[in-house]
Amino acid sequence: MSPALPYWRLSGFYFFYFALLGATAPFFSLYFDHLGFSAARIGELLAIPMLMRCLAPNLWGWLGDMSGRRLAIVRLGAICTLSSFALIFVGQSYAWLMLVMALHAFFWHAVLPQFEVITLAHLREQSARYSQLRLWGSIGFIVAVVGLGQLFELVGLGVFPWVIVLIMGGIVLGSFWVPNAQPEPRAGLEVQGGFLAQLRSPGVLAFYAGVALMQLSHGPYYTFLSIHLEALGYGRGLIGQLWALGVLAEILLFLAMAGLLRRFSLRQLLMASFLLAALRWLLLGNLADHLPVLLLAQVMHAATFGCFHASAIHFVQRSFGVRQQGQGQALYATLSGVGGALGALYSGYSWTSLGPAWTFALASLAALAAAIIIATCLREERP
Repeated sequence: MSPALPYWRLSGFYFFYFALLGATAPFFSLYFDHLGFSAARIGELLAIPMLMRCLAPNLWGWLGDMSGRRLAIVRLGAICTLSSFALIFVGQSYAWLMLVMALHAFFWHAVLPQFEVITLAHLREQSARYSQLRLWGSIGFIVAVVGLGQLFELVGLGVFPWVIVLIMGGIVLGSFWVPNAQPEPRAGLEVQGGFLAQLRSPGVLAFYAGVALMQLSHGPYYTFLSIHLEALGYGRGLIGQLWALGVLAEILLFLAMAGLLRRFSLRQLLMASFLLAALRWLLLGNLADHLPVLLLAQVMHAATFGCFHASAIHFVQRSFGVRQQGQGQALYATLSGVGGALGALYSGYSWTSLGPAWTFALASLAALAAAIIIATCLREERP
């Protein structure tokens, strides 16, 4: 890496940010189940943060592009995320938890799109090495999901809110350790007009449609996988390890991503991600009681998240000018939120009425639809 690159500072922030995801994605549903909520209510509560991704990233992205003060937004978002989530200690009724989920998610989703722009600004011409920084987020996810799986098996889920607050404190500290950086103008994009003009460039809208469908397909996975596996007889410690396996595969993918970007086009990488996602959801919905199949499905997380996310970040950077980078990343986060919220909602309602197999089958259809859109509308172009 370049000597001027603050590698460990950037990596440290990713570590804590995604450790929070590792603490919430597998265990939020179990915690709400621990509190006695039904599957429909769990789906609704977990849809709220994703709905916040429909609003918050665009607002903060516009503010970041207009003001240029992206790091200040990251720090403010981190502090307000912690303060808002701490309200969970005041009450745990359904209505109060809706408020807690909405408030902390509004500020949490301000953070990552702006930080991605800062990271790419530090990388400059080394953007293919983004994955070498981002993999520390995956390591943070693994540390959280494995450690907390064991912790909750030993002491129960009552300590869940305290753990989340501690990790959020790490995000706040990490945000104040990171130095600022501004993206440099790149030839060819600044003359293409504003954000909406660049959004209408060939293939860009198709890409964002694929983003929404991909996240919709992840709805049952993020909302009910832990409950699904627990119902099949897997222990919480093993469930945490299975989540970690998926992220370990993601880390290995990130290490190989620079080579994949040199060898394949973004269209090919996105297509592979969507098609493997369609297969993965069918395996989880129908054969998760067979441990070898479940292990294979978790390894496929390398494609369905790792390859997809790294390719998407590069696509957004390639498609928008300097003054539109924050809005481009924010729209990526927003449509991820729209898809994720719809996925959480439909899976919450279908889980008890249709069952896991059909719920995951609908997810598979969504990923397949994304593959068709990308195959027909996105040009073959190497980054």
